[in-house]
Amino acid sequence: METALVTGATSGIGQAAATQMAHLGWHVIVAGRFPQKTAGVVDDIVTAGGSAEAIHLDLASLESCRNAASAVDRVDVLINNAGVGVARGTTTDGFEIHFGVNHLGHFLLTTALLAAMSPGARVVTVSSAAHERARGIDFASVRGRTRSLLGLQEYATSKLANILFTRELARRHPQLRAHAVHPGFTDTAIIPRFARPFLRRSLIPAEAGADTVVWCATSSDVENDSGGYYARRRSLQPSIPARDDALAAALWDRSEGYCGSLG
Repeated sequence: METALVTGATSGIGQAAATQMAHLGWHVIVAGRFPQKTAGVVDDIVTAGGSAEAIHLDLASLESCRNAASAVDRVDVLINNAGVGVARGTTTDGFEIHFGVNHLGHFLLTTALLAAMSPGARVVTVSSAAHERARGIDFASVRGRTRSLLGLQEYATSKLANILFTRELARRHPQLRAHAVHPGFTDTAIIPRFARPFLRRSLIPAEAGADTVVWCATSSDVENDSGGYYARRRSLQPSIPARDDALAAALWDRSEGYCGSLG
Protein backbone atom coordinates (compact mmCIF):
# COMPACT_ATOMS: atom_id res chain seq x y z
CA MET A 1 0.00 0.00 0.00
CA GLU A 2 1.39 3.39 -0.99
CA THR A 3 1.75 6.08 1.66
CA ALA A 4 0.70 9.73 1.60
CA LEU A 5 1.70 12.24 4.27
CA VAL A 6 -0.62 15.24 4.61
CA THR A 7 0.26 18.28 6.69
CA GLY A 8 -2.49 20.27 8.35
CA ALA A 9 -4.70 17.21 8.01
CA THR A 10 -6.99 17.92 10.96
CA SER A 11 -9.24 20.46 9.23
CA GLY A 12 -10.15 22.10 5.96
CA ILE A 13 -8.38 21.13 2.75
CA GLY A 14 -5.89 18.92 4.57
CA GLN A 15 -8.54 16.79 6.25
CA ALA A 16 -10.52 16.55 3.02
CA ALA A 17 -7.39 15.53 1.09
CA ALA A 18 -6.43 12.93 3.72
CA THR A 19 -9.92 11.47 3.63
CA GLN A 20 -10.00 11.37 -0.17
CA MET A 21 -6.55 9.74 -0.38
CA ALA A 22 -7.63 7.08 2.12
CA HIS A 23 -10.79 6.45 0.11
CA LEU A 24 -8.58 5.86 -2.96
CA GLY A 25 -6.72 3.14 -1.06
CA TRP A 26 -3.70 5.01 0.25
CA HIS A 27 -2.24 4.66 3.73
CA VAL A 28 -2.37 8.20 5.12
CA ILE A 29 -0.03 9.77 7.66
CA VAL A 30 -2.03 12.50 9.36
CA ALA A 31 0.38 15.24 10.44
CA GLY A 32 -0.64 17.97 12.86
CA ARG A 33 0.12 19.84 16.07
CA PHE A 34 -2.62 18.50 18.32
CA PRO A 35 -2.64 14.76 19.14
CA GLN A 36 -6.33 14.68 20.00
CA LYS A 37 -7.25 16.14 16.60
CA THR A 38 -4.90 13.92 14.57
CA ALA A 39 -6.18 10.87 16.46
CA GLY A 40 -9.75 11.88 15.62
CA VAL A 41 -9.00 12.07 11.89
CA VAL A 42 -7.22 8.71 12.01
CA ASP A 43 -10.22 7.16 13.78
CA ASP A 44 -12.60 8.56 11.17
CA ILE A 45 -10.49 7.15 8.32
CA VAL A 46 -10.13 3.72 9.94
CA THR A 47 -13.84 3.58 10.80
CA ALA A 48 -14.60 4.21 7.14
CA GLY A 49 -12.40 1.27 6.17
CA GLY A 50 -9.20 3.14 5.39
CA SER A 51 -5.65 2.96 6.73
CA ALA A 52 -4.03 5.82 8.66
CA GLU A 53 -1.66 6.81 11.42
CA ALA A 54 -0.76 10.10 13.10
CA ILE A 55 2.50 11.96 13.68
CA HIS A 56 3.18 15.18 15.53
CA LEU A 57 4.24 18.11 13.36
CA ASP A 58 4.50 21.77 14.29
CA LEU A 59 5.66 23.66 11.21
CA ALA A 60 6.51 26.68 13.35
CA SER A 61 9.36 24.63 14.86
CA LEU A 62 12.21 23.40 12.67
CA GLU A 63 13.11 20.84 15.33
CA SER A 64 9.58 19.44 15.11
CA CYS A 65 9.91 19.22 11.31
CA ARG A 66 13.13 17.24 11.65
CA ASN A 67 11.61 14.93 14.25
CA ALA A 68 8.54 14.29 12.13
CA ALA A 69 10.63 13.42 9.08
CA SER A 70 12.80 11.03 11.11
CA ALA A 71 9.67 9.12 12.15
CA VAL A 72 8.68 8.34 8.55
CA ASP A 73 10.19 5.34 6.72
CA ARG A 74 8.48 5.79 3.38
CA VAL A 75 6.37 8.37 1.60
CA ASP A 76 5.07 8.17 -1.96
CA VAL A 77 3.08 11.41 -1.86
CA LEU A 78 3.74 14.42 0.34
CA ILE A 79 0.96 17.01 0.49
CA ASN A 80 2.28 20.26 1.96
CA ASN A 81 -1.01 21.84 2.92
CA ALA A 82 -0.82 23.39 6.39
CA GLY A 83 -0.52 27.14 6.67
CA VAL A 84 -1.41 30.37 8.43
CA GLY A 85 -3.39 33.22 6.91
CA VAL A 86 -4.33 36.34 8.87
CA ALA A 87 -1.68 36.29 11.58
CA ARG A 88 1.19 38.17 13.13
CA GLY A 89 4.28 37.01 14.95
CA THR A 90 7.29 34.74 14.61
CA THR A 91 8.05 31.04 14.65
CA THR A 92 9.95 29.28 17.42
CA ASP A 93 13.15 29.91 15.45
CA GLY A 94 12.52 33.61 14.94
CA PHE A 95 11.19 33.67 11.37
CA GLU A 96 8.21 35.73 10.26
CA ILE A 97 5.23 33.44 10.89
CA HIS A 98 3.97 33.14 7.29
CA PHE A 99 7.40 32.56 5.77
CA GLY A 100 8.35 30.22 8.60
CA VAL A 101 5.24 28.03 8.57
CA ASN A 102 3.98 28.22 4.99
CA HIS A 103 7.39 27.90 3.34
CA LEU A 104 10.36 27.13 5.58
CA GLY A 105 8.76 24.39 7.70
CA HIS A 106 7.57 22.62 4.56
CA PHE A 107 10.95 23.13 2.90
CA LEU A 108 12.72 21.39 5.77
CA LEU A 109 10.13 18.62 6.05
CA THR A 110 10.35 17.91 2.32
CA THR A 111 14.12 17.91 2.06
CA ALA A 112 14.44 15.80 5.22
CA LEU A 113 12.06 13.24 3.67
CA LEU A 114 13.91 12.95 0.34
CA ALA A 115 15.66 9.74 1.39
CA ALA A 116 12.28 8.19 2.22
CA MET A 117 10.77 9.05 -1.18
CA SER A 118 10.69 6.45 -3.92
CA PRO A 119 11.51 7.44 -7.52
CA GLY A 120 8.42 9.06 -9.00
CA ALA A 121 7.14 10.20 -5.61
CA ARG A 122 5.06 13.36 -5.73
CA VAL A 123 5.25 16.53 -3.67
CA VAL A 124 2.10 18.64 -3.88
CA THR A 125 2.32 22.05 -2.24
CA VAL A 126 -0.76 24.16 -1.65
CA SER A 127 -0.12 27.71 -2.85
CA SER A 128 -2.65 30.39 -3.72
CA ALA A 129 -3.57 32.93 -6.37
CA ALA A 130 -2.64 35.41 -3.63
CA HIS A 131 0.98 34.89 -4.74
CA GLU A 132 0.23 37.37 -7.53
CA ARG A 133 0.32 40.21 -4.97
CA ALA A 134 3.98 39.53 -4.18
CA ARG A 135 6.61 41.16 -6.39
CA GLY A 136 9.48 39.21 -4.91
CA ILE A 137 11.00 38.10 -1.60
CA ASP A 138 12.69 40.56 0.73
CA PHE A 139 15.07 38.22 2.53
CA ALA A 140 15.88 40.93 5.05
CA SER A 141 12.31 40.74 6.34
CA VAL A 142 11.86 36.98 6.74
CA ARG A 143 13.29 37.14 10.24
CA GLY A 144 11.37 39.03 12.90
CA ARG A 145 7.74 39.90 13.42
CA THR A 146 5.09 40.40 10.76
CA ARG A 147 5.17 43.97 9.45
CA SER A 148 1.80 44.44 7.76
CA LEU A 149 -1.32 44.88 9.88
CA LEU A 150 -3.05 41.60 9.03
CA GLY A 151 -0.13 39.75 7.49
CA LEU A 152 -1.72 39.68 4.04
CA GLN A 153 1.43 40.81 2.23
CA GLU A 154 3.54 38.28 4.09
CA TYR A 155 0.97 35.61 3.24
CA ALA A 156 1.25 36.49 -0.44
CA THR A 157 5.04 36.29 -0.24
CA SER A 158 4.87 32.86 1.38
CA LYS A 159 2.54 31.62 -1.39
CA LEU A 160 5.03 32.93 -3.97
CA ALA A 161 7.70 30.98 -2.10
CA ASN A 162 5.58 27.81 -2.41
CA ILE A 163 5.62 28.05 -6.21
CA LEU A 164 9.32 28.93 -6.40
CA PHE A 165 10.11 26.00 -4.09
CA THR A 166 8.11 23.67 -6.34
CA ARG A 167 9.98 24.82 -9.45
CA GLU A 168 13.38 24.43 -7.81
CA LEU A 169 12.49 21.05 -6.28
CA ALA A 170 11.58 19.82 -9.76
CA ARG A 171 14.87 21.12 -11.17
CA ARG A 172 17.10 19.72 -8.43
CA HIS A 173 15.32 16.39 -8.04
CA PRO A 174 14.08 15.22 -11.44
CA GLN A 175 13.31 11.78 -10.00
CA LEU A 176 10.35 13.38 -8.20
CA ARG A 177 7.17 15.03 -9.44
CA ALA A 178 6.51 18.41 -7.83
CA HIS A 179 3.29 20.39 -8.26
CA ALA A 180 1.95 23.63 -6.78
CA VAL A 181 -1.81 24.11 -6.48
CA HIS A 182 -4.20 27.00 -6.10
CA PRO A 183 -7.13 25.21 -4.42
CA GLY A 184 -9.65 27.98 -4.98
CA PHE A 185 -11.26 30.36 -2.53
CA THR A 186 -11.95 27.69 0.07
CA ASP A 187 -13.96 27.86 3.28
CA THR A 188 -11.22 27.04 5.79
CA ALA A 189 -9.89 28.43 9.06
CA ILE A 190 -7.53 30.69 7.07
CA ILE A 191 -10.53 32.90 6.25
CA PRO A 192 -10.93 35.25 9.26
CA ARG A 193 -14.29 35.39 10.99
CA PHE A 194 -14.81 39.10 10.34
CA ALA A 195 -14.57 38.50 6.59
CA ARG A 196 -16.90 35.52 6.34
CA PRO A 197 -20.20 37.43 6.06
CA PHE A 198 -18.84 39.26 3.01
CA LEU A 199 -17.34 36.20 1.34
CA ARG A 200 -19.90 33.48 2.03
CA ARG A 201 -21.18 33.34 -1.55
CA SER A 202 -17.66 33.11 -2.99
CA LEU A 203 -16.31 30.32 -0.79
CA ILE A 204 -16.18 26.70 -1.93
CA PRO A 205 -16.28 23.72 0.47
CA ALA A 206 -13.05 22.08 1.62
CA GLU A 207 -13.80 18.94 -0.40
CA ALA A 208 -13.82 21.03 -3.59
CA GLY A 209 -10.65 22.80 -2.52
CA ALA A 210 -8.93 19.43 -2.07
CA ASP A 211 -9.97 18.15 -5.50
CA THR A 212 -7.04 19.50 -7.55
CA VAL A 213 -4.62 18.71 -4.71
CA VAL A 214 -5.61 15.03 -4.77
CA TRP A 215 -5.70 15.05 -8.57
CA CYS A 216 -2.09 16.28 -8.71
CA ALA A 217 -1.16 13.64 -6.13
CA THR A 218 -2.65 10.73 -8.03
CA SER A 219 -3.57 11.43 -11.66
CA SER A 220 -1.66 9.99 -14.59
CA ASP A 221 -2.40 13.25 -16.42
CA VAL A 222 0.40 15.00 -14.50
CA GLU A 223 2.82 12.15 -13.83
CA ASN A 224 5.17 13.25 -16.62
CA ASP A 225 5.05 16.91 -15.62
CA SER A 226 6.95 18.52 -12.77
CA GLY A 227 7.32 22.05 -11.48
CA GLY A 228 3.92 23.27 -12.65
CA TYR A 229 1.15 25.31 -11.08
CA TYR A 230 -2.44 24.05 -11.20
CA ALA A 231 -6.00 25.09 -10.45
CA ARG A 232 -9.26 23.34 -11.33
CA ARG A 233 -7.25 20.42 -12.73
CA ARG A 234 -5.61 22.64 -15.31
CA SER A 235 -2.11 24.00 -15.71
CA LEU A 236 -1.83 27.75 -15.19
CA GLN A 237 0.95 30.25 -15.69
CA PRO A 238 1.83 31.87 -12.37
CA SER A 239 3.05 35.44 -11.95
CA ILE A 240 6.31 36.71 -13.44
CA PRO A 241 8.16 36.60 -10.08
CA ALA A 242 6.94 33.00 -9.62
CA ARG A 243 8.69 32.09 -12.89
CA ASP A 244 12.00 33.66 -11.85
CA ASP A 245 14.44 30.73 -11.80
CA ALA A 246 17.21 32.82 -10.25
CA LEU A 247 14.89 33.78 -7.38
CA ALA A 248 13.85 30.13 -6.99
CA ALA A 249 17.50 29.07 -6.68
CA ALA A 250 18.25 31.91 -4.25
CA LEU A 251 15.26 30.95 -2.10
CA TRP A 252 16.41 27.33 -1.97
CA ASP A 253 19.97 28.28 -1.03
CA ARG A 254 18.77 30.73 1.62
CA SER A 255 16.35 28.17 3.03
CA GLU A 256 19.11 25.58 3.29
CA GLY A 257 21.19 28.15 5.12
CA TYR A 258 18.37 29.06 7.51
CA CYS A 259 17.76 25.41 8.38
CA GLY A 260 21.41 24.43 8.51
CA SER A 261 22.42 27.37 10.70
CA LEU A 262 19.93 26.16 13.29
CA GLY A 263 21.42 22.70 13.48
